[in-house]
Amino acid sequence: MLFQALMLLPFIGACASTAGLPEPRTLVVPSGARLTSDPTRMAGVDEWVRNEMLNIVEDPSFMIATRPVREPVYPWEEFRISNDTATVSLQGSAVDAKSHYEIYAHLHIMKKMGRLEEWLPDSAGLEGYQLERAILERVADAWLYGRTIFDLAPYAPLDELIYAKENEYLDAFILTARADEFREERRAWLDENPNGTQDFRAWFRKTFERDPKGLR
Repeated sequence: MLFQALMLLPFIGACASTAGLPEPRTLVVPSGARLTSDPTRMAGVDEWVRNEMLNIVEDPSFMIATRPVREPVYPWEEFRISNDTATVSLQGSAVDAKSHYEIYAHLHIMKKMGRLEEWLPDSAGLEGYQLERAILERVADAWLYGRTIFDLAPYAPLDELIYAKENEYLDAFILTARADEFREERRAWLDENPNGTQDFRAWFRKTFERDPKGLR
């Protein structure tokens, strides 16, 4: 709720300056694994996150609906687009993650509307796995920004995403969690990384003290 207020209030009148952003804090999960972010990088994320959230609020050409569920879910789970409405599911208590799930939905509906390049530069021609990877990278950057700049509450599905991305395990994370959906990409990844599954599982267990989705 605080994050959403901070995002939306500066839209009244003019764009907010990034000069006053707080210094990024260090994230620490229960295992002790740490994650930091760069202030300059976060200033860039601040700019596009604010612009994208403004479009979500003000653009009447589409609608994003958030469906509350009881358990933690990843952004892609139960996600659907029908006509001009994108519906994303989110655990009801995870209020700090709402804007980030909306960003996921927004980028997908922008793809359907032929407007993705407005929000995701260099996305021309992206389809399938490469499109999904690019969108999840964007969501990860937004969550890292929210967690390190605005001290948002932890949310396991997104925390897993940012730790995987920042530690160069994003492909492993996606292709393990969604092996049935991206079978060819997973097979190619395993051909290039024969020990990829074992390495990813070991890293994930060390970081989060549990198995990753797809191996639980």
